[in-house]
Amino acid sequence: MIIDIIGDIHGYADKLVGLLTQLGYRHNGQYFVPPAGHRALFIGDLIDRGSQQLTTLEIVFAMLDADVADAVMGNHEYNALAFATLDPNNPQEYLRSHNETHTRQHEAFLAEVPFGSESHRYWLERLYEIPLWLETDYACFVHACWDVDSMAVLAPLLTADNCLTPKGLIVTAQEHSENFEALERVLKGVETPLPDGMVMVDKEGTERTRVRVRWWLEGLNERTLYEVARAPSSALAQIPADALAENINFALKTDKPVFVGHYWLTGTPEPLSPQVACTDYSAAVDSGYLTGYQLDTEQPLPLKASNFVQYRHDEDPVIQS
Repeated sequence: MIIDIIGDIHGYADKLVGLLTQLGYRHNGQYFVPPAGHRALFIGDLIDRGSQQLTTLEIVFAMLDADVADAVMGNHEYNALAFATLDPNNPQEYLRSHNETHTRQHEAFLAEVPFGSESHRYWLERLYEIPLWLETDYACFVHACWDVDSMAVLAPLLTADNCLTPKGLIVTAQEHSENFEALERVLKGVETPLPDGMVMVDKEGTERTRVRVRWWLEGLNERTLYEVARAPSSALAQIPADALAENINFALKTDKPVFVGHYWLTGTPEPLSPQVACTDYSAAVDSGYLTGYQLDTEQPLPLKASNFVQYRHDEDPVIQS
C-alpha cells in the first residue's frame, strides 16, 4: 500500500484539493476516493491562517469518516481546544489565554466558526477524535517530534487510540509541568535555552529565550548551537559561533521511518535525515507548496527525495500536445 502523507494545510482547501487531485484522488460526491492501493494521512495543523477553514475540515473529516484516511493532531488543533476551554484552576481564564497574539493566530478559524457557536462546539468535539500520534508496523507519524519518553508521560492522559481527553487537555495545559513539557515536545518539538541574555523574536513577533533544535541530527550535544538550531536565518545570525548545544535530553528510539510536519521548510523537498522526513513546506503562505510524501509500506526505507510530491499552484499547467 502507498500512504500519501500530507503536510500542514492551515485552511488552504484549494491547495488540498489540488494536491489530492494530483495524487489521483477523485471526489465521489461525498469524499475524495484514493487510487487503488492508496490511503491518505494528514500530519496535523489542518486549521488557522488560511481562508478556507471549514472546507478544509469538511474534506479531511469526510475522508476520515469514510476510512480512507488517517490524521494526527497538530499544535493548532490542540491550541483551538485550549483556547475554548476554561481553566478549572482559574475559572476567569481559558487554558490558552485570549491575548492579542493567540487571538490573531486563531482569527481565521473563528471567522468561519464563531466562538461558542453550535458549529464551534461540533468541530471541537471532532478535533478530540484526532490522535496525538500513530505508529504502524512500517512507520511512525507525529506532528513535531517522535519522543517515546514524552509519549510515555502522556499515555495515561489519553484514550487507547492516543486521543486527548478533556482531562488530558487541562493537565497538559498547566505550564512548567511534566505533562506540559511532554505535550510541547510531541506537538512543537525539542527546545534548548539560548545563551544567557539572548532573546530571539519569532515570526509571530514573540520574544523567546529558547530555540527549537534539529532533533533528527546525530550527536546533538556534540555540535554547536548554530548547527542544531531550527530558526530563521536572521535569528541564527545572532547565535555566537562557539556556543555549544549542551544538555539536550533527546534520543530517537525507533528504527522505523518517522514523518512530521510543523517546521515551515522551504526549497526542494528532501528527507531531513536517513530516518526522518517532513512534509511541511510552508503551504500557509502564498509562496509555499502543499507537500506530500508517498510511502510504500512494503519498502518504507530508504527515504527518498523522489517520493515527495508538491502541488505547484502558482505554475501554469503543462498542456500536452
